[in-house]
Amino acid sequence: MQEYLIETLRKALVRNGIETSKPITLEKPARKEFGDFSTNIALVLAKECGKQPRDLARELQESMEFRKGTVEKTTIAGPGFINFHLAPSFIMQSLEQVLAERDGFGRSCTGKGQKAVVEYVSANPTGPLTIGRGRGGVLGDCLANLLDMQGFDVTREYYFNDAGRQMTILGESVRLRYLEVCGQKVDYPETHYQGGYIREIARKLHDNHGSELADAGSTDAFKKAAETAIFTSIKNTLHRLNIHHDSFFNEHKLYLEDESGSSPNQQVIDALREKGFISEYDGATWFTTTKLGQEKNKVLIKSTGEPSYRLPDIAYHVTKFKRGFSEIVNVFGADHIDEYPDVIEALNILGYDGSRIRVAINQFVTTTVNGETVKMSTRKGNADLLDDLIDDVGADATRLFFIMRSRDSHLNFDVELAKKQSKDNPVFYLQYAHARICSLLKIAKKEIGFNPVASGAYHLQKLDSSHELQLSLALLDFPEVISTASRLLEPQKMVDYLHQVAELYHRFYQECPILKAEKEICLARLFLSVATRQVLRNGFRILGITAPETM
Repeated sequence: MQEYLIETLRKALVRNGIETSKPITLEKPARKEFGDFSTNIALVLAKECGKQPRDLARELQESMEFRKGTVEKTTIAGPGFINFHLAPSFIMQSLEQVLAERDGFGRSCTGKGQKAVVEYVSANPTGPLTIGRGRGGVLGDCLANLLDMQGFDVTREYYFNDAGRQMTILGESVRLRYLEVCGQKVDYPETHYQGGYIREIARKLHDNHGSELADAGSTDAFKKAAETAIFTSIKNTLHRLNIHHDSFFNEHKLYLEDESGSSPNQQVIDALREKGFISEYDGATWFTTTKLGQEKNKVLIKSTGEPSYRLPDIAYHVTKFKRGFSEIVNVFGADHIDEYPDVIEALNILGYDGSRIRVAINQFVTTTVNGETVKMSTRKGNADLLDDLIDDVGADATRLFFIMRSRDSHLNFDVELAKKQSKDNPVFYLQYAHARICSLLKIAKKEIGFNPVASGAYHLQKLDSSHELQLSLALLDFPEVISTASRLLEPQKMVDYLHQVAELYHRFYQECPILKAEKEICLARLFLSVATRQVLRNGFRILGITAPETM
């Protein structure tokens, strides 16, 4: 319809002798009385045409010709906006697409033939997943679902940090607790991991090996045991939220030398040095970002010989390009906000297209229980664990609450609200709309033999009330919402949209009798209900929440 209206406007301009290279744009008015689409083309062209905007708008209005059954009327508003009011028959005919495509409604070919990778969670295996990590996990999973709906070949990836200082501390933490189990008195540092899970790993090691590891010359066995146990725990927690990964990329691969004796990390250093962006001073190796206009250079290899986070991250992203991904999405916590621009700058210098990398930063999460904030700290062992939250409010509420606010906003997770069985709880409100439709259709099947998969979409043409039209137009917005949410990396847009659909359906349900209406109208409203259920289901699938048939 938008393409049709733009072409109609072009023809109207030609009839009025107006030639222009300026684009014709359409918007959806915020207020329903201003129609279904609106254009400001008369305001844009008025000056060069030497006319008042409203006069030009009126001339264009009189010159436009529409096919029967497409546009019911046009109006002029404000300083010269032209508003289009679609014909009810066109809206309802368009709605038949939902019933025809069903689970496929909303899918597009935007990404056909293109590979996309979404990296998310990527938590260090140093402890159980916290609530803060859960937000990034759900965000990444929803973004992967959105890209899948747009036709991309999506790989869901977890960057497994099995190297570096934190893993060394983890291994040493388990070793010291193991020695305690062996009966030795140890001085356990505050800087080490304090949680009870460390003691549990140590006890299991003792159960399997007795005291034979007490004199081990390295922490390798302790680190490996901790890594295996903790990562198994992480995957189990993610599974509870219906989060799965296709690929696990181990950081240690970036330290391994190839046949030429060079590791991916070293290859990055060598390539940046060749480009003139490496400096050596204070015993460290630096990425000379001052050449890019930054105030300070950024360390890549510390004076201790240990790489900073930036170096392996650059090398890791080189592998993404080499693996042929055209769409690269990274979901990071707010602590990465200063790092990732340097990674992209380095990739640009190395000849890769950094614009293909999109980063979704999600802000921190706090939880409140009865108005009191719960503080988190993985290192100290008093973290607010994601498993505990899932136990308390369920997987659906956990997922939806994580993404119902913009990722740029700090999230206050209200545990008590998430457990409420009322319209105040967003997940309950959405799922209740779906369950209400399922209940209605069961009654309709029993009382009048209604078959929701029968070919009866043509009945929709009989609907023309404001509540029916508003709901139908909202359902038709679904593909555009997918596109917008994906482009902005904002699954929250889908939550807001589905809430609007649920609200419009509840209003339609209250104002428009269904089973008590005369037969043809009853059938039409039942098919509108089926279309609504389908859009809710498709949206729930993107958000990763269930679609209950009873509540």
